[in-house]
Amino acid sequence: MTENSRIALVTGANQGIGLQIATDLAAKGLTVLLASRNLDRGTAAAQTIAGDVHPLQLDVTDPASIRAAVAQVEQQFGRLDILINNAAISRANGQESETMQDYIRRSRATLISVDEVRAIWETNVFGVLAVTQAFVPLLRTSTGARIVNISSGLGSLTVNATPHPYRATFNPGYGASKTALNAITLAFAIDLEAEGIAVNAVTPGFTSTALNNYEGTETVQQGAAEAVRVALLGRDGPTGTFTASVNETHPW
Repeated sequence: MTENSRIALVTGANQGIGLQIATDLAAKGLTVLLASRNLDRGTAAAQTIAGDVHPLQLDVTDPASIRAAVAQVEQQFGRLDILINNAAISRANGQESETMQDYIRRSRATLISVDEVRAIWETNVFGVLAVTQAFVPLLRTSTGARIVNISSGLGSLTVNATPHPYRATFNPGYGASKTALNAITLAFAIDLEAEGIAVNAVTPGFTSTALNNYEGTETVQQGAAEAVRVALLGRDGPTGTFTASVNETHPW
């Protein structure tokens, strides 16, 4: 790590969009902390990336794991410049290979179990809240720190309040968790604005990942692009925004 290189932490980065974000940031010369729940998988993923990449064990639902990750980053690097909250799950029923059609059918508001909703929100909402709160002290040691939350167009209340062909995908689990994530993004943006820490949400689009059983229509390179762009904005960049690909404003 060079003295002037920026340090970026990406959660859930051992696969999918998170891995691509880590790859793209490392290619731009950043020091990347590739965080994953399973350290072995994170280590293996880090070895596939050229650049200054460090695996980091971080389970966003485990307070002890979060504390240990913060302590490790503080000891090894002394600060954090960019936090990208990417870790997320779309279901918690143990059927990761189910088709999107089956998932949509069983996750309707009248059918999805409350326990599954709680499990999804534990990662997608409370995990982001806990990780962000824990790393804010290290972000405060940086100049022009940034937080980027990977949201989803499925979380848009504005979009889903209007009839459209994919409206049935909005549910109390994944969809509503991303709505809540958007609200948390805005709350952090308001809280940290005076300190110059920008907090923004991005939607990667319908990207082909394990999250949707690889039924997405866009590549991980396309899905990672907006998160990388927002993460690298300068100190005069915006805060409290929700954008899609190529700086396209997305409705909350």
